[in-house]
Amino acid sequence: MNKQISIKKIRKDAEEIFRQGGFYCSEAIVSAIRKHIDPAMPLSLVSTASGFPIGVGRAKCMCGAVSGAVIALGYFFGRSSPSTPADPKSQKCMEVCFELQDTFRKMHKTLCCHIHIKGMDLASGEHKDQCIRYTGDMVQKTAEIIAREFKLTVVD
Repeated sequence: MNKQISIKKIRKDAEEIFRQGGFYCSEAIVSAIRKHIDPAMPLSLVSTASGFPIGVGRAKCMCGAVSGAVIALGYFFGRSSPSTPADPKSQKCMEVCFELQDTFRKMHKTLCCHIHIKGMDLASGEHKDQCIRYTGDMVQKTAEIIAREFKLTVVD
């Protein structure tokens, strides 16, 4: 894990990956976190995020940017073997994921992709610009949480 990070660079990178069309929101978030915070993160974790864009496989449910951020937080804080709900890893993961989604909800009122894109043409610049912003918001909050919890140095 990198001990120094630039949250501005992480946000810019995730937004640019999405803007260029190489990845959707959820994939761009995991990719940017991997690149800038933990290059040892398995590349396959990026593909784990591939089903979440446009509210899980275009179902327009929970925003894909939130889903991608939760995947990244799960990597750092989640459990990898069965335990009880009282397990400190389980508690910490739930805590930081709640913080993440609560931040999104406070910023954008709802997690529901359907509401955010209602009336938008999915091929429009308006839709893509909004989703790029949401991707930036979530990768930034994810990086802030990881930096705080692992006491990483933020250089900007």
